[in-house]
Amino acid sequence: MAARTSEREGGLLLFRVAGIPVLLAPSWWIGSAIIVAFYAPLVDDIAPGTPAGTGLLVAALFAVFLGLSVLAHELGHCVAALRLGLPVRRLRLYLLGGLSEIMRTPGRPSHEGLVAGAGPAVSVALAVVFGVGGFAMTPGGVLWLLVVQVAGANLVVAIFNLLPGLPLDGGRIVRAGVWAATGERAAGTRVAVFGGFAVAVALVAWALYGVTAGAEDRWLRFGVCVLTAWVVVAGARSELASERRRTWPVGVTLEDLILPVLQLPAESPVADALSTSAGRGVVLVRADGVAAGLLDAVAAEKLAAASPFAPAEQAAEPIRPETVLLADEPGEEIVERVRGTAAWQFLVVDLEGRPAGVLRREDLRAAIEKGV
Repeated sequence: MAARTSEREGGLLLFRVAGIPVLLAPSWWIGSAIIVAFYAPLVDDIAPGTPAGTGLLVAALFAVFLGLSVLAHELGHCVAALRLGLPVRRLRLYLLGGLSEIMRTPGRPSHEGLVAGAGPAVSVALAVVFGVGGFAMTPGGVLWLLVVQVAGANLVVAIFNLLPGLPLDGGRIVRAGVWAATGERAAGTRVAVFGGFAVAVALVAWALYGVTAGAEDRWLRFGVCVLTAWVVVAGARSELASERRRTWPVGVTLEDLILPVLQLPAESPVADALSTSAGRGVVLVRADGVAAGLLDAVAAEKLAAASPFAPAEQAAEPIRPETVLLADEPGEEIVERVRGTAAWQFLVVDLEGRPAGVLRREDLRAAIEKGV
């Protein structure tokens, strides 16, 4: 129930696609109201004499079609991610567009590029479909205006998202290219973050130019561009911080971080297991030789306080495939696994599958923060 609640935080659950919850954030309604307010007068300009109610209806339909177009764009990312084995937590539609929350970082530059490019590809396809529809219609009517505007909106979404800076799709494509060329994802992130700052500066410059030139839409342009620039800068900084958190600390080896491992019978009294551990990781083993789990020190202390002779297995954290690390596993893969797994400690095994130590999440986090 907790997982279902957390995935719905930040919006209204509309439906699920391939198990992915699609949420509508409250800010989407604000954005749609602004679109309707500015679009409705345009209907009367293009088709004079259109009843006010019809203009509002067409404006509302445009807002809905724009939302559906953004949804299709984000579903393009989601489908590509799922096809590559990357789980998606949820999809959110909000004031300035949409966001697909992919739970695991792509492990290859090609995967990064494919996931990033899938969204703009969908937007371009929609622009072509609606553009052909508008070309086939008689110009001047409200329906023609709606179709043409939806085509134009999808084209704008595609072009904007392909700008070469994080957190935009174009920035992710740039990162994939630099990553492929240098072999370092972090180098790609730095280049794409710089691109994100450049995009933000360009947006603000365009907004200021509109104000100084006295453009008719200067204040709307100023508000939208400044808000978008702020979102881009915040997203770029978040990407840079995230990259630092997933980079293995320089000069540190896995052996420097793991605790020595001790194997104890799973039926050992929990108080004895705690006192015997003495700062080591504890693997609890049942009588049949099967590992019952890793001793959870916090849970063990609570259990020992209430019932010191209870079996230590009652305070064990299960050993799952995702909580087992290979001693020779690349550092970035270890960081990614620890970040994406709900566990506070991980069993490290050697090439023959024998326990070599226990890595605690807090020790890895402290080493990364020290190195940042």
